[in-house]
Amino acid sequence: MSINQKLKDRNQGQCELCNAEEATIEYTVSPKNDDVIENQVALCNTCFTSIDNKDASFHWRCLEGSIWNPEASVQALSYRILHSLKEEAWASDLISSVDYDENTIQWALSAFEKADVHKDAFGNILENGDTVVLTQALNVKGTNFTASKGTVVKKIKLVFDNAEQIEGKINEQTIVILAKFVKKG
Repeated sequence: MSINQKLKDRNQGQCELCNAEEATIEYTVSPKNDDVIENQVALCNTCFTSIDNKDASFHWRCLEGSIWNPEASVQALSYRILHSLKEEAWASDLISSVDYDENTIQWALSAFEKADVHKDAFGNILENGDTVVLTQALNVKGTNFTASKGTVVKKIKLVFDNAEQIEGKINEQTIVILAKFVKKG
């Protein structure tokens, strides 16, 4: 298997994760594609075969060095592997010690995202920007008003990590609404 010379040269031919073996594999960090080396990491065979191996946690102690690499792809892959080991104190501590920009963290965690499907009270799939109608009156916590049944909420936003919630504006206030109390308009 050949490896792009520029990618190989980026870390003097060594694996960008363990720094202990020769890099032999171009690894593209999903969900990006392999059109630029900035989306790739030069890996040795040991690191490559350990990526999906749950019993390889001791091997990943090498990430204590690679987590500080200036390349965003190496940062994202290191963070992703550490995140999968976050139950171990050393990995959790290491994750806590870095201060990456939000894009790198999002890239790293994209591998763990599940496609949450937001559905209204009748099973219709909701999407960002949809218009919905409240199917019952709702007391709006933290305010002094009740949103009445039939209230139209335009341009909703789906709550990323909770398929049961959406956000919308009622009376010029953005509120969280349970999807089971709306009907797609």
